Amino acid sequence: MKRLTTLALIAGLCTVVGLFLSSGLEDVAAAVVSAGWGALVVVVARAVAVAWAGLGWFVIFPRFERPSFRDCVTLRFVREGINTLLPVAQVGGDFVAARLLTKRGVSGGVAGASMFVDLMTQAVTQFLFTVAGVVLLAWLAGDGPIVRTVAGGLAVAAPALAAFYLIQRRSGHKVIQSLVSRFAGSREWRALGAIDVLYDALKRLYGHHGRVLSGIGIHLVGWLIGTIEVYVCLHFMGYPVSFLEALVIESLAQAVRGAAFAVPGALGAQEGGLIALCAIFGIPAEAALALSLVKRLADLLVGVPGLLAWHTLEGKGGPAPESGDAVTPRQTAPHPAPVVMPYTTDRGTTLLRTVEGELGDLKKCA
Repeated sequence: MKRLTTLALIAGLCTVVGLFLSSGLEDVAAAVVSAGWGALVVVVARAVAVAWAGLGWFVIFPRFERPSFRDCVTLRFVREGINTLLPVAQVGGDFVAARLLTKRGVSGGVAGASMFVDLMTQAVTQFLFTVAGVVLLAWLAGDGPIVRTVAGGLAVAAPALAAFYLIQRRSGHKVIQSLVSRFAGSREWRALGAIDVLYDALKRLYGHHGRVLSGIGIHLVGWLIGTIEVYVCLHFMGYPVSFLEALVIESLAQAVRGAAFAVPGALGAQEGGLIALCAIFGIPAEAALALSLVKRLADLLVGVPGLLAWHTLEGKGGPAPESGDAVTPRQTAPHPAPVVMPYTTDRGTTLLRTVEGELGDLKKCA
């Protein structure tokens, strides 16, 4: 896996270098300078979007098992920093954040389940955001190769999205239990109890439709906040676009980033996608590359504080219950059982220690 990530990173870097050289480094640099204060607006918009996504995560928790809003926002910045700046798949930070929640007094089952539900709401809203972008592109520029390509991608993404949801429901529970029972023969790998905890929490979270719909609504607004980045940056560079055109560029560029999840930072994919999308509206390649650079500046300025927060939170111990007290959902058990990577439970032993090892590697990268 690490070898594939390294090869993808090298291929992405080569693509980026080729695109910049072919577009002219001086022209790209001039376009970046022309963005001026627009770059600052982009960074602020990104920070607002990440904090807003923290709200989307916060609302899906049960009222009496809910972490503080501050914790959700802080850990959302941690997720962003890991997913955008470290050479891992774009969900690595989500697993780390779920584990860190257990240090804040959230039970392992709820922490793991909340991460999956939040990922699901984000995936659903990105799918809808991409559909809106394709429809608008077809309306503004007519049918074309980009419309057909993205539409084909959506046709593949729809069943994958449905499968991701179903694997979290009762049928998925049976599949996971069957796989663990069949392939985890040794006692060390048996974690059926931990899996039961995960699915019990998932059932409770999905059972409250109001909270799930609130998360979906909040994340939809978050995608629109991201559109401001494109709208403002292009205006400052002297290429004014309408908000609908900016929405097309942002929605389909995000779809390209999602499709290139195996490439760290979507290097090359983001740049190539923005060049193709901006060309539809008469925006030259150097301006598209400058837009990509400004976006990556936002990745850096928003992501680095998240990595620093991760480093700080890893050094803090979680609250421990006093002797003789019963463990409540808001307390941390002596051996917390994060469902994604639990340590021990009364009903099973360790689960996926290899995943925990991967997160240990991530910690060293911070």
